[in-house]
Amino acid sequence: MNDKERAELENLALQKVAEVSSAIDAARHVDEVICALHSLAALIFSVDSSLVSGAVDQRFKDQILSAKCATDSERGSFRNNFYYGSAFPTMARLLLFEVAPNWLTQFPKSVRSQIYDQFFLEGPSIGVLEELIPILNKKGSDKDPVHDKICSSVERLLVLCYLKKEGIRQMVIEFDLVEKQKGVAVKKDDKNSVSRVAQLLASIPDKIRPQASSKLSSFSFFKEATIQLIAGAEEKSMQLPSVCDTIEKDSPQNYAIFFVGETFSRIIRRGSTDIVVSEMVPRIYDLVKSLLLSYSNASLPSVMESTPKFWFWLYLVETMRDQYSIERLAEGILRQLASRAVTDTEAYWILWLLFNRSYNHTGTIRAMFVDKFILWKVFPVSCLRWILQYSIFEVAPTMEGHVKWQKPPHFVDTLQHLVTIWSKREFVQSSSVEQQAYLTAAVGLCLEKMSKQELETAKDVLSLILQGVSCRLESPIDLVRKMASAIALTFSKAVDPKNPLYLDDNHSDVVDWEFEVLTQKKVIITTSSRKQFINKPKTPLQEKSRENLGDKEAQKSILIEEISDKGVEEDEKDHDSDSSSDSSLEPYDLSDDDSDLNKTFTQLADIVAALRKPDDPDGVERALDAVEKLVRASPDELHHNSSDIVRALVHVRCADVAAEGEEESSEEKRHKALVSLLVTCPFESLDVVTKLLYSSSVDISQRILIIDVMTEAALELSETKIITKEQQRKGNLITSTSQPWFRPGDRGPVGAGPWREVSGPGTSMLQNWSHQYERELPSRPGQRKLGKTRKWSAANSKDLQQEWSKNRFPMYAAAFMLPAMQGFDKKRHGVDLLNRDFVVLGKLIYMLGVCMKCIAMHPEASALAPALLDMIRSRDVSHHPEAYVRRSVLFAASCILVALHPSYVASALIEGNQDISTGLEWIRIYSLHVAESDPDTECASMAMNCLQLHSEIALETSRALESADRMKAQSRTLPSKLDNIIIPFANMN
Repeated sequence: MNDKERAELENLALQKVAEVSSAIDAARHVDEVICALHSLAALIFSVDSSLVSGAVDQRFKDQILSAKCATDSERGSFRNNFYYGSAFPTMARLLLFEVAPNWLTQFPKSVRSQIYDQFFLEGPSIGVLEELIPILNKKGSDKDPVHDKICSSVERLLVLCYLKKEGIRQMVIEFDLVEKQKGVAVKKDDKNSVSRVAQLLASIPDKIRPQASSKLSSFSFFKEATIQLIAGAEEKSMQLPSVCDTIEKDSPQNYAIFFVGETFSRIIRRGSTDIVVSEMVPRIYDLVKSLLLSYSNASLPSVMESTPKFWFWLYLVETMRDQYSIERLAEGILRQLASRAVTDTEAYWILWLLFNRSYNHTGTIRAMFVDKFILWKVFPVSCLRWILQYSIFEVAPTMEGHVKWQKPPHFVDTLQHLVTIWSKREFVQSSSVEQQAYLTAAVGLCLEKMSKQELETAKDVLSLILQGVSCRLESPIDLVRKMASAIALTFSKAVDPKNPLYLDDNHSDVVDWEFEVLTQKKVIITTSSRKQFINKPKTPLQEKSRENLGDKEAQKSILIEEISDKGVEEDEKDHDSDSSSDSSLEPYDLSDDDSDLNKTFTQLADIVAALRKPDDPDGVERALDAVEKLVRASPDELHHNSSDIVRALVHVRCADVAAEGEEESSEEKRHKALVSLLVTCPFESLDVVTKLLYSSSVDISQRILIIDVMTEAALELSETKIITKEQQRKGNLITSTSQPWFRPGDRGPVGAGPWREVSGPGTSMLQNWSHQYERELPSRPGQRKLGKTRKWSAANSKDLQQEWSKNRFPMYAAAFMLPAMQGFDKKRHGVDLLNRDFVVLGKLIYMLGVCMKCIAMHPEASALAPALLDMIRSRDVSHHPEAYVRRSVLFAASCILVALHPSYVASALIEGNQDISTGLEWIRIYSLHVAESDPDTECASMAMNCLQLHSEIALETSRALESADRMKAQSRTLPSKLDNIIIPFANMN
């Protein structure tokens, strides 16, 4: 068909559209509109005229049945010129803006599908989309019925054309960019037009009305679109040239795959990555699995590049231009593969199929795998293995053993880059535990591939590893120390496989690189686990359990004991035989030589003298055995000797005097002895330990010992002692009978029930100092109603089962806390709590928090809380680079919130006390900051707990203020500082 014929057909199509438009404008009845549309539809596609005529009046039937119908050849030529010229856009606007709002509701359903829907269903999917979507962009009033009908018609056509008819799949096939059949030339599009069509398709869920069909919602539409896009791309890839490498990236032959990639990018940008990945991964997995069953690993690349059904997947990522979408797609694929538990080999070839072409030609894709996915992201360990295998090792897992694997040139450089970051102290301080574990696993997995010779040639790797290990061994967090042990073990195996280095008692030859945090299932921190830190806190520097020895070690110790016992028996037999054979040697009586060695200490002065003799380890050991019992006995001279005993115990070196293997036992005895001294002689002992805490004569281990014993002593002093009323009374004051004087007597009418104690009203918050008793009385003769209950009020305790709380710690709280808080920020000789000795600082703040908890609801809490708040509010403390210190700060803040009584906070606000209100407001602001921005997950969890406690005390304080306002009408007005404490109005539950 020449150009003249094309122009004539296009003009004819426009004339027919103009005739239809004129007929519709002049129509006064719906049948006239149907006849006008039928006259044009019969020229473009096959129409069942008898079906249409049966839906109109008799006067219009002849017009429909006599309408001219084109032949198949004429219909084909006219159709192409109609849809690919200017006639269809004009006709689409006529149908949508004139017919849809005015006449379409009067169409019978069968007629609507024949002469209205067919104009869109028979048209090219791309052209129809370009006409429908812009109409949804036009703004109209929500109450405009015309605009509502137009949008409703467009949404219905979208469901018909692209979901039921699978028009999205047809769009992929239409992007062949060659001359259409029937002799109509089509303008060659470029990539910008392809991107525009992809944008229109992906924007459908954004533009529809809220009352539109659920099939057009984001989830349903994107899921169906993804399925059709993949099906169309796989069908289109079978039409590509026979050799995959002959397809150029920017050639029109690649536009169909480019359209799919662009649409996927926009779907991913809209937060539906999981939908795309869930449809992609099963199909790719089945393809790769079938290849692995039929071919060897070495031949897989050539097979994939020569098989057309793989070409779409080979080109997909390469055609995607949005780097963010590629990154999200890769991340989703990795996590989806981890959830499916695929093998390492299957995962490697899936990554190779999707990303190999882009990885070889695009630097951003290589940086995504090598840098972002290792240094910035956190995946399960299985995903990390696949990332390293594909991007750093660059070899399938099964090929390492069959062929001599040559490490890529960038392998050592990448390892050195990872180790450089891993070894920095700033990384340990500023990164989350999960990120540290992830990078540690990456370094360890790379070290497993190294040999001794390669490590020696690697620049600075050895020194950096030693630096990183030593830095983590100094951390008080157990998990961080485990990371150091794992790297040290892996490194030692690479250097000398026969002599592995174990830094952990509970070691294993196989390193678990998950570290209990890098699993596919995320650990959820529950409220109960957060409360455990407050209600039953562990010491910040958790030592390994000394009692829980493994079965292997227990069996080993038993075996050693048996061997040693047998050796002793054999020696004794040899000695007996030697002595019996030589009659000239007479035995010497040694029965009384060990009397001095078994001497038991009964005087504290002797214990002090023994502890100060490091050259007599047996004497020191026996002194440690006896000191706690003597101190607990509280002899008269204890107050005079307590200071000397404390100094001696702090300075004694248990590791030097204890027998091998008994060091922990000696340390425990010393610890218990110091606790007993602080409990029995608090003031005298505290005066010594608080001075030694910042003394240059003790080291960091001794400072930690002092803080630990202070913590345990505070808990012991605050332990509730249960004293019953029977124990309280030394004897009966009035009578010698067992009946207490404060209980009512048994006198009364016959049939009266026994007395029982009841609680009076309003005793839930305040302690009830007068208890009430009641009993049932029998009814009088002729009285139906039961007798009334008579109540007696007498003593200030419950019956003999009443429990009294005896917390002895509040009177010593100031002696525990105030000296320890003085001078913590001063740098002295051998003392630097804010920097080098941050472990001591963290334990000190933790101890102070425990002390606050021990005086909860006591007046001393309100007196000591401002001083502790001033300490933890210091920027050097609250914003310390070590997460360990920040955890202690949050713990202390939580203890302050628990310890303060709401009535005291209310009275402080009424009196204008700025210390408490400012301190509580600082806790709220600081907790919000930590919860939002702190990299340590434990800190964020504890900050959320602080916010909850703060809201609770604020609520209780507001109630106390309301009560005070009602009861003290004559008092002065409340100060304006009440807004410094945030009063929540939401439901706290």
